[in-house]
Formats: sequence, C-alpha cells, structure tokens
Amino acid sequence: MKRIIRVDIPKDNFLYDIQIGISLTEAAKDILRRFPGSKKFIITDSHVGRLYGRKLSLALNQSSRFVLTVPAGEKSKSRKIKDRLENKLLQLRADRHSVIIALGGGMIGDLAGFVAATLFRGIPLVQIPTSLLAQVDSSVGGKVAINHPHGKNLIGAFYQPHQVYIDASVLETLPDREFQSGLAEVIKYGAILDADFFNYIERNHQKILERDLTVLTAIIKRCCELKRNVVQKDERESGLRKILNFGHTVGHAIESLSHFRLLHGEAISIGMVTEAKLSTRTTGLALTDVFRLQSILDRCHLPTEVPPSYTLRKLLPVISYDKKNRGGIVYYTLLTGIGKAVIDIPVSAKTLSTVIS
Repeated sequence: MKRIIRVDIPKDNFLYDIQIGISLTEAAKDILRRFPGSKKFIITDSHVGRLYGRKLSLALNQSSRFVLTVPAGEKSKSRKIKDRLENKLLQLRADRHSVIIALGGGMIGDLAGFVAATLFRGIPLVQIPTSLLAQVDSSVGGKVAINHPHGKNLIGAFYQPHQVYIDASVLETLPDREFQSGLAEVIKYGAILDADFFNYIERNHQKILERDLTVLTAIIKRCCELKRNVVQKDERESGLRKILNFGHTVGHAIESLSHFRLLHGEAISIGMVTEAKLSTRTTGLALTDVFRLQSILDRCHLPTEVPPSYTLRKLLPVISYDKKNRGGIVYYTLLTGIGKAVIDIPVSAKTLSTVIS
C-alpha cells in the first residue's frame, strides 16, 4: 500500500511528496507526468546502475546515454567526479528545464543533489533512494554535498528535491553490511526523537534484520515523518535540525580517518555510543540508556567502540574542521534520555578525553 508524506517548506513556499511503496515503473510514470518534455538524466553508481539503471531509463522512454554512472563508494563524492558529471551533462545539452534523478544510496543522493543545486543555479531534483540509509534519512530534507580531504560534506548546499520515491523491496538486493549501516540512522531517530519508536526497534530488530517488508515499510515511514517534522521547522539547521547530528561529530571524524573503509552508518554507530557516554558527563544521561543504545546497535551487528588506532590526538584535528565548530569550540548534540536530545552543547578536548583515549 502506497503511503505519502508531504513536506512543506513554508519559507520557500515549496511542497514535495515522499511516496513510500511505489515501484520503479510507477515512479517513472509519475516523473513523466510531472516533467513532460524535459530531459531526464539519471545519476547512479556502478552497482545500482547495473541493477536498475537500464530499467528506469526504459521506463522513462530515454536512451541509455542519459544514464550517468560513477564508481560505487564514498570516494566518488568528490570535486573531481562532480566536475566530470557537469561536463557530461553539458555535452548532452542539459538545460534549465532538465531533471536530475538520483538513483542510489546516500553518496549518489548527495552528489547528484549538489550537481542539481549548482547547474544553471539549480534544476529539478528527484530522489530514488535504493539503500536503507538513503530511504530513512539522506534522500529527505535537502542536504546535498561532496567531501573534502579535510572532512565529510564540507562543500554543499541546502537544496530540496521535487519528489522522493521509495520502494522498500529494492532493499532485498542490498548487501548485509550496507543494510546494517542504514540501521544506525534508524536507531538514531528513536534515540533523539521518539522513545516509542526506539522501543519498537528493540522489539522488532529480528524482523528488521530479516527484512520483513511490513516492518521495513513501517520504520521507513516513521523515520521520514520524524525528519519531515524537523526540516519543516528548521530547513537550514539554524536550530532544531541540529538534533539530527547526534553521533555525527565523532562519527564523521572516524569515517574520514578510515578513508571511508568504514561505512557511514558504522562510523555513526560508534559516534552515537561515544557521544552517549559524553552525555552521561554533561547532560545527565543515565548509564542504563547508554547500555540500551549500545545493546541495540550490537544486536544489529554494528560496531560500537572507537578503534584503538583512532586516538584522540588523531581525531581532534578532524573534529576541528566539523561544520559544528564555532570559534574554535565544537558544539555537540547529546542525549538527556532515550527519545530526548539537546543541541549546542560545548564539549572540550579534555571532556572528550574521558571517553576517547
């Protein structure tokens, strides 16, 4: 059964729908209806393109030359690849009425979204996320970016999609490690915003790991609703939206130091446990809540300990480049309880040293 979540950005007078439970073919029909006569460029990666690129291209009645494929992996989220995509789009005579379709996981959504945000000062963007992480988080809300050697997502924009189409059934082809990585963001939503949802994840984690379609659809829908509620109130992260950064300050630093050998969700899982431990020292989080968080991440086969080689001395320079650094002070989103988070908590290197050696 199809579910529709409407996102209303009042400041920009901009509306779009997240359509959950829609097949690739149905999504193509809807795109053709919404954008008649426009060239539609599919940006995908080498893994997803092999599975779904041709199918979507045929459903859009377009030549395969309009499918632009980049190597799979976070390293493609770079200035070099963005430049290559822009050159190809211009060679193919893209114009201001063209549509970019991001077909893939979080890396593709971020990269293709940033291309759409900057080409001709912005052309329509459609998100078709094919990973759990992208379906529950990165395809919604309009954050697009590429990485820089100094850190993750340092170059980017806020640019809302025109539509998001989510088909949970495509997760059947997702490798276990990628699927588990996406669960970190699912658990994050419960930890920061919804204790009942956190309880639901704890009760149903085995069905989630078995990829029960009914349960998957339910968690995708709830994550999208929670993110929608935050983004509508604070699109550009001036306040409330910072709540979504829980686990990401330490997590992004670990991800960068690993040269992206760790997947995003794996690094965020470690970051969440580390920042939960910080919360016991700064915002009064109970140790029992740290154990609950760590336990559900463990049961979802996610790492929860900072690797010994990632010392505080190595992490601090990377954290200092974090977007949440203001005037040399890094501000964190931390927990006060399961389902309750607070933003803009300054954490010194000395305090961080109590949880990272």
